[in-house]
Amino acid sequence: MDRSKTILVFCAIGVRSYNAVRILMQRGFEHVLLYPAGTRFYQSTHYQQFAGLSQPAAPVSDSGQQVLPDSAPIETIRLDCSGMQCPGPIMKVFESMKSMGDGQLLEVAASDPGFVRDIAAWCRRTGNTLVSNDRRGTDYVALVRKGLTEPAAKRAADVQANAGTQVIDTPQGKTVIVFSGDLDKVLASFIIANGAAAMGRPVTMFFTFWGLTVLRKAEKQPVKKTFMESMFGTMLPRGSGKLRLSRMDMGGMGTAMMKRIMNDKNVDSLEALIQKAISQGVKIVACTMSMDVMGIKKEELIDGVELGGVGAYLGDAEESNVNLFI
Repeated sequence: MDRSKTILVFCAIGVRSYNAVRILMQRGFEHVLLYPAGTRFYQSTHYQQFAGLSQPAAPVSDSGQQVLPDSAPIETIRLDCSGMQCPGPIMKVFESMKSMGDGQLLEVAASDPGFVRDIAAWCRRTGNTLVSNDRRGTDYVALVRKGLTEPAAKRAADVQANAGTQVIDTPQGKTVIVFSGDLDKVLASFIIANGAAAMGRPVTMFFTFWGLTVLRKAEKQPVKKTFMESMFGTMLPRGSGKLRLSRMDMGGMGTAMMKRIMNDKNVDSLEALIQKAISQGVKIVACTMSMDVMGIKKEELIDGVELGGVGAYLGDAEESNVNLFI
């Protein structure tokens, strides 16, 4: 091979071509180019050109002129979620898809290994098409086409309808009872809630007893309380920033270490997860009976919290297919 010539290397998905380029460069080849992602990615971004090769000729009008269909190149939007932890990448994909049109392509790069299965499940449940799902170096790259497929639940219903059987409308909501006031357990509940909301599912979080401390404002509010209510308010953590780990707290050292590690690993804080849940439409309900028992007033709760009882929760639970107690 002539070392003075420019060499373009490509393969199906880009892994073998990358290794070949490294070998050539080590052997003294200086003019080596790599086509990223390989031919599969090229076909997915230029599929109209390939589809046109097998399509019949364009129809001809009565005047003898060829009638060409209206077609425009489909733009590929790129989304970099590298460094983000679950459920961050899926939430970003969900937000990006809102502003996209049917048939548009979204290329997502994430460093979280769990993203490979997460994006596949997300596409399957939301009716979007997963064109490719590969690993490139340290990143996991997925190419998603908006729409063009029906959600799995609707496809199953159509199959039953065509077979002449009765179609049962399966509830898709998710409900979470947050009973605990421990930092790690509350974190898990909001991660699940945000993930479910990113899949387009209605989510209700019902906070009761110790879980109510999560919803308290950090600042003391000028509200009138009885002596016992004031005692409860003094002993209970005021806001999500005062929560402790359920284990290995070590007098607060474990909690501080956990928050520092979460920040270093680019994991959203509990406060950020709460705000994201509210912005995504997650229904956050505070149990009025528990508020009365523990002396917590409505004025002490953060914005975006609804008040409700067990009846309100059960109503949402009956319209859900997942019910969690944390």
